[in-house]
Amino acid sequence: MLTLYFSPKSRASRMLALVHEMDLQDRVRLEHVTIPRVDGTGQPDSTNPHPDHKVPALLDGDTLITESLAIALYLTDMFPEAGLGPVVGASLRGPYLTWLGYYAGVIEPVYNAHVAGVGDHPVFRATFRGVPEVEARLIDTFADGRPYLLGDTLSAADLLVQSPFMSFPDGAPDDAKVKAWIDRVAARPSYAWVDEVEAAYEPD
Repeated sequence: MLTLYFSPKSRASRMLALVHEMDLQDRVRLEHVTIPRVDGTGQPDSTNPHPDHKVPALLDGDTLITESLAIALYLTDMFPEAGLGPVVGASLRGPYLTWLGYYAGVIEPVYNAHVAGVGDHPVFRATFRGVPEVEARLIDTFADGRPYLLGDTLSAADLLVQSPFMSFPDGAPDDAKVKAWIDRVAARPSYAWVDEVEAAYEPD
């Protein structure tokens, strides 16, 4: 059985949502761990196999997978029948991988730097881009009225790319179609399930 290590209100929340979207609740064991928090609360958990004591982390037998992009790709490739990730050879495989990579390599560092107040440094902007570029990409993507990043169907990419706006809704692009997508993903039953799972644990 697979084991997903998680902590409430963390990057693992979107992986919990993915487990639910893929209907893997009976195939993925959930293991709660504590993690250090930005506010100074929490602490590393000795039972957490992640080398940096962060979440999420996924164990498949003796195989450890860390980082949200890798876990999303691992699960969607392992269970293609769930339909949350286009398979190799599918026409949407390229866009799917692109959005996963764009999230990890651009969106997350850009928004973290923005919150930290260092996003306008010229070296950072030249390397990662900035909030205006990310917003423009999203606005352009949803300009045709599609409900999800890849078209008519939700994918794991939506869960990753949308996730910063769950924590920082005021940072969402000022665009009706993008905001409708953010709300559409947030309103899925998977996130109600995540809330139920996480409610069983006190904040670290």
